[in-house]
Amino acid sequence: MSKDTNSGSGKMWGGRFSEGTAASVEAFSASIHYDVRLYKYDIAGSKAHATMLSANGVLGADELQAIVDGLSAIEKEIDAGQFEFKRELEDVHMNIEKALIDRIGPAGAKLHSGRSRNDQVAVDFKMYLRDQCDSIVELLDAVRSAFVVVARKYLGQVMPGYTHMQRAQPVQIAHHMLAYYEMFSRDRERMLDCRKRLNLSPLGCAAMAGSGLPLDRAMTAKALDFAGVTANSMDTSGDRDYAIEFLSTCTMVQLHLSRLSEELVLWSSQEFDFVNISDTFCTGSSIMPQKKNPDIPELIRGKSGRVVGSLMTLLTIVKGLPLTYNRDLQETQEPVYDAVDTVSASLSIMAELLGHMTFNTDKMAEATQSGCMTATDLADYLVLKNVPFREAHGIVGRAVAFCLQNGRELPDLTLEELSQFSDIIEKDVYKVLSIEGSVNSRLTAGGTGLLRVEEALVVAEKELGI
Repeated sequence: MSKDTNSGSGKMWGGRFSEGTAASVEAFSASIHYDVRLYKYDIAGSKAHATMLSANGVLGADELQAIVDGLSAIEKEIDAGQFEFKRELEDVHMNIEKALIDRIGPAGAKLHSGRSRNDQVAVDFKMYLRDQCDSIVELLDAVRSAFVVVARKYLGQVMPGYTHMQRAQPVQIAHHMLAYYEMFSRDRERMLDCRKRLNLSPLGCAAMAGSGLPLDRAMTAKALDFAGVTANSMDTSGDRDYAIEFLSTCTMVQLHLSRLSEELVLWSSQEFDFVNISDTFCTGSSIMPQKKNPDIPELIRGKSGRVVGSLMTLLTIVKGLPLTYNRDLQETQEPVYDAVDTVSASLSIMAELLGHMTFNTDKMAEATQSGCMTATDLADYLVLKNVPFREAHGIVGRAVAFCLQNGRELPDLTLEELSQFSDIIEKDVYKVLSIEGSVNSRLTAGGTGLLRVEEALVVAEKELGI
């Protein structure tokens, strides 16, 4: 194996090494190509650490000022795309520190006092994830708002509700939309809970045992807007639970987007013809001129595999690791970044798509007229007349069989025809056999009755401030 000719002293950690690192090792172990997105957090963490060191007598005031000014200058260069990141320096942390030392000399070499890359990486990663939690919550709010707007627009319009992908009972379109509102609201709550648990500062735990230098962990935690500090340095050094929890939450979000996408793909087909997705969110076929393909929902559905895969990657990495830090943990970053990009893009475009989608209400209402969808209402009618439910179920089952054999629907049967299944059935039965009567009879909490859906819609609009 060929090796470069750099001496060990060419590395920030190379004092005990007599040979340079093999070029193949540098290429294999470098993370700068993806962890560069942490640069702002790394600089903020370094400034907070330096300020704390100065307050505790490890750095002089002039040294602190030189470090802060140097880091600010480096940040501006990175922002402007003028900073040269070097692969041989491995990661964003070493690149910035080396550049600082080159610029300000010995003061820069003091910055890492009482700090390991272990707690440095962790604090950067946590700050990054904290911001991503906030960003994804905003995107979830945009999607939730889109559902509420659609629900308000179509309040009172009906569609078939499905179980086992078979027509089951009539429901309001608004009720269906608010079901997704609730689903993504739970995602929002999970993301906020995740943020709370990760918002403890690891800075000051050093490599794994804490530090012998006079460090004030609470001071750096406050400076970086953490709620407090982690409790155990060994746990902190090897902890990536917060990343796994974040990815678990992202996976739930993407799975919910996938479920929604599946319905949009089905509903936009000619077989359903329930929705019209704007042409701006569809593509055509390269060979079939008549095609209009729901590519965006299909892509969102497909991208779920990436997010699930990212979660599986982290679970697999962590499952066999002993305490404390192991280099395996470097591999936890890239899947998180990919999941962040995928979920954020999917939420953003779904919110936009929903705002440009219309329902074919006549087609949806027509679909409620077949399939004996008010059969449960007839059973409830009998129960209210003191017929045991299992007996009522059998009566209605026989009535449905009659309808299927004769190409009829329950509301179309005459009173004489209905009476052959039970003499308890009277003229008032037709109130419950209508689609409107069925929908509006569902007045239990969380039901699809107009009154309950209107109440739920008002609550959602109040929560969102719309």
